Amino acid sequence: MYKVLKQSKTSKARRGVLTTRKGKIQTPFFMPIATKGGVKAVTIEDMEKLNPGILLSNTYHLMLRPGEKEIKKMGGLHGLMNWSQPILTDSGGFQVFSLGKIRKITRDGVTFNSHLDGRKYFMRPEDSIKIQMAIGSDIMMVLDECVELPCDHDYLEKSIDLTAYWAERCKKYHEGRKKRQAGKPALLFGIVQGGLEKDLRIKSSEQLSKIGFDGYAIGGLSVGETEKEMYKAFKYIGDYLPQDKPRYLMGVGYPHQIVEAVKNGVDMFDCVIPTREARHGRFYIWKKKTGLLKSRAKFYETVNMKAQKYQFDKTVLNKDSRFPELRNHTRQYLRQLFVTQDPTAQRLTTLNNLEFYMDLMEQIRKEIV
Repeated sequence: MYKVLKQSKTSKARRGVLTTRKGKIQTPFFMPIATKGGVKAVTIEDMEKLNPGILLSNTYHLMLRPGEKEIKKMGGLHGLMNWSQPILTDSGGFQVFSLGKIRKITRDGVTFNSHLDGRKYFMRPEDSIKIQMAIGSDIMMVLDECVELPCDHDYLEKSIDLTAYWAERCKKYHEGRKKRQAGKPALLFGIVQGGLEKDLRIKSSEQLSKIGFDGYAIGGLSVGETEKEMYKAFKYIGDYLPQDKPRYLMGVGYPHQIVEAVKNGVDMFDCVIPTREARHGRFYIWKKKTGLLKSRAKFYETVNMKAQKYQFDKTVLNKDSRFPELRNHTRQYLRQLFVTQDPTAQRLTTLNNLEFYMDLMEQIRKEIV
C-alpha cells in the first residue's frame, strides 16, 4: 500500500508511492481542496492538467448538501465531479468541533446543528465512515476531536482517549464493511492529537499505532499555536509512528512550512492557503527553485496583485506555466480584473497558486532523490 523508494541521508525526508484503489500517488504530495465537490474558481479539466494525483473533500459539507443518499445516487463524488483520480475525505470532525456552542460531545458521538438551516444531527464514529463510503472516498479519516489551542493538559488527555476510542470504532465498522464492498476497499487513516503536549502526542501516536491503520495523520496543528511551536510538535511525532505507513500533516500550510515538515518525515499535505489567498489577490512567485531542502533562505514570495504599483506592469504572469492564459496575460491585466471585480481574476490567480504548489512538490520529490 505504501512503499518508501528513497530515504534522504541528510534529513528524515522520504520519497515514496502510495497505492489506492483509484491509482498510485507519488509522495510527498499536496492535496488541493475541493470542499463541496469542486475546487473554487477552477474546473476539473484544470485540475487534470495540474495532475495533483488526489483531491480532498469535506464530509461535513457533503453530508449536509447534497446529502448521503443523494450523493450515492449521483454515483458518489467521483461520478458527480467526473474525477477519476483518488479522493481523500476528512471525517467532518474539524468542522463539527469548530461549531463551538452549537454542538455537544459525548462518548457515543457528537450532536450538532447545521450551519445552513439549524437542523440537528447526531454523528457517531460509525456514521462518519458510512457517509465517507457513500461519498466514495478512497482515503477516509476517523472521527476525532480537534481541540483549539491553547488548551489545558487534563482536557487534552481526555480528548486523545476519546479520539482513540472513536478511532477503534471507526476501524471496526470499516473492517466489517470491507467484505460487502465491490473491488478494493478504501484506506483508513488514524489522527494523532494531543495539542502541544509531547507526552500526549506520544501517547496518542502509540494508541493509534496499536489499533493499526493504513496511514496516520497529525491533526490539531495550525489552530492557534505559533509556527515555532508547530515545528517542534511534528519533529518528534514521526518517531513514534510506523515507518512503513504514510504520514499526513492536516491543514498545513505555507510553502516553507511544507518544506520543513517534509524534512521531518511528512508525506502528505492539504491546505486552503493557495486557493483562499488567490481569491484575495495573493499571487505566488518563485525566487529560487532549487536547494529547497538544504537552504533556509526564502525561496518564494507572495505579491498583492491588487496593488497600485502593478497598474502599468507588463510582466507576464508566468512565462513557464502549463496554462496559456498565464503565459499570455500580464500583471496589469490581472490587476484590472481584480479592480473591476471580474471573476476571471480569481481563476487566473488560483491556477497560478495551485501550479506553484504542484511544482513545489515535484521539486521536493526530485531533491529527495
